[in-house]
Amino acid sequence: MLIGYARVSTADQNLALQHQALTKAGCAKIFDDTISGTKTDRPGLTKALEQVRAGDTLVVWKLDRLGRTVKNLIDFTEQLHTDGVGFRSLTDQIDTTTPAGRFFFNIMASLAQMERELTIERTQAGLAAARAKGHLPGRKRIMTDSKIASAIKLLEAGMTPPDVARDLGVSIPTLYRWIPAHGRP
Repeated sequence: MLIGYARVSTADQNLALQHQALTKAGCAKIFDDTISGTKTDRPGLTKALEQVRAGDTLVVWKLDRLGRTVKNLIDFTEQLHTDGVGFRSLTDQIDTTTPAGRFFFNIMASLAQMERELTIERTQAGLAAARAKGHLPGRKRIMTDSKIASAIKLLEAGMTPPDVARDLGVSIPTLYRWIPAHGRP
């Protein structure tokens, strides 16, 4: 029996493409997660592993849906192999039920880890370059210096913090973060 597993990292991503490919490949059951590939606790994967039996094959759309590090991927597939369960990655055309498939899997796992490390390296380099130019990463501050000054004046005039927050278009926690209790009138 073919058991499918699909994963996306964030809720705004869509599992439909993976589900279609797994269904087309003949998966009798498909389990999924919406969670980062770096997380080890994945309920959908756990359920899929509870379903597979010796002679079955776990199928994923792409190798990186299973994990990012070579060690984890190799350990994972070795455990499947020990349990008599095969592994297939559709887009990478990996099938660990054959010696050539296991060899190709090791190469692809190494490439997946390298890709992840290069992405991290490029991101860090981009952030460093932005900082060097004086740009701060992340969202722009919602509490500008003029809003902080206005908030202090409104609070000094006796307006309540919820009213000040509403007038400035910020949440009460944001107001308190920028004007802590010890700095308020």
